[in-house]
Amino acid sequence: MATRVEQVGQALPERRPELDALRMLVVFGLIFFHSALVFATDDDYYVKNSATTPIIMILAGFAVVWAMPVLFLISGLGSWYSLRRRGAAGFVKERLLRLGVPLVFATLVLNPLPQWLRLRSADPGYGESYLAFLPHFYDVHIELAEFPFLLQGEHFETGHLWFVVLLLAFSLMLALLFRVLAADRVRPVADRLAGATFRVRGAILLPALPLALLCALAGMEEDYAGWHRWAYLVFFAAGCALAADDRVRTAMRRAAVPAGRLGGVLFALSGPGFAVADEPFTEMTALGMATRAFFGAAGWCLVVALLGHLDRRRAARAVGRTPVPLPSGRHRAHAYLGAAVLPVYVLHQPVVVAVAYFVVGWSAPIPVEYAAIVLISLALTLSVYELLVRHTRVTRFLLGMRVNTPDRPPRPGTSPRSRCQ
Repeated sequence: MATRVEQVGQALPERRPELDALRMLVVFGLIFFHSALVFATDDDYYVKNSATTPIIMILAGFAVVWAMPVLFLISGLGSWYSLRRRGAAGFVKERLLRLGVPLVFATLVLNPLPQWLRLRSADPGYGESYLAFLPHFYDVHIELAEFPFLLQGEHFETGHLWFVVLLLAFSLMLALLFRVLAADRVRPVADRLAGATFRVRGAILLPALPLALLCALAGMEEDYAGWHRWAYLVFFAAGCALAADDRVRTAMRRAAVPAGRLGGVLFALSGPGFAVADEPFTEMTALGMATRAFFGAAGWCLVVALLGHLDRRRAARAVGRTPVPLPSGRHRAHAYLGAAVLPVYVLHQPVVVAVAYFVVGWSAPIPVEYAAIVLISLALTLSVYELLVRHTRVTRFLLGMRVNTPDRPPRPGTSPRSRCQ
């Protein structure tokens, strides 16, 4: 009979439908999130409603502390599987096609619209046409200090595509590390770290410390969902570690409950600072630094709790290796929405801004306008995906989809492989 450690060390299936579902939740939830920013008092969104409320930013805090970190962690997990399967060269080619192409296309074609609508919304007298505005958007220069956001300009921006920029940069860094470092030198170190994480209770929570220090000392960046850009590298690397050794996954399941409790306490401790400090994201006062430290540590703990809880039932089923089939309708919906995640992410913000530009002119209560923006934006985004993207090879390529892979549900009795790359 295998020992407990040997059983834990055996690789569980790479198929992680619960992570696919979580990824879908975060991406489609961005339509709700960005629609809410139209009504936020303390946020400089593209289009602002005349009536705003501070409640929006309070509620947003409950999402930003875990949502994008989870997305980077899941992306790291998927990237590790892809790298091992394709090798460094194949992985780089795949990343440039799946991430680089939609990044360039959307930045050049889609992102000028929100910036133009920002100018029109802020100044009713602004009369420059969209075509006349485009040269201003494309007027860029290189700033190495802003790496990996090297292109900067007065009106130019990557906008919501900052996630794609960082994910592409992290992926290329991972491929370089994989290529340069000898596996026989790295594997023993990684094995000892994974073993220590498994054996020492609470070790899985240690990444909260560098995250707390980074947020406290380097500050937080509002443009990147409140986190410092390099904090996301910690979550991405954690996803790689989670894929590389299943003992890390076991430690995460085991720590789910205490991590959730600790994360809740730390997040609560960060709240007063965000409410009281003048510039909580950047000020180097004791209050500002403590606030950011609590927030950074809370983010890691809550991510561990969330993934650990989601994995418990999955791990229990995996012991018997008995697949639990979903109803055929849910299979089709899961496959359809899973394939739509990256196109929806790329498309949604220009749609939300365009819809909000017209809706904010209504004489209606905030809840009515918010519901209208969400429902119209969701319908338009999915319609564009279905009618203009999904069925055409060129548009599939431009939006980062696999050109030759139809969006079919998995066979009955199986789970869809995580596409969280």
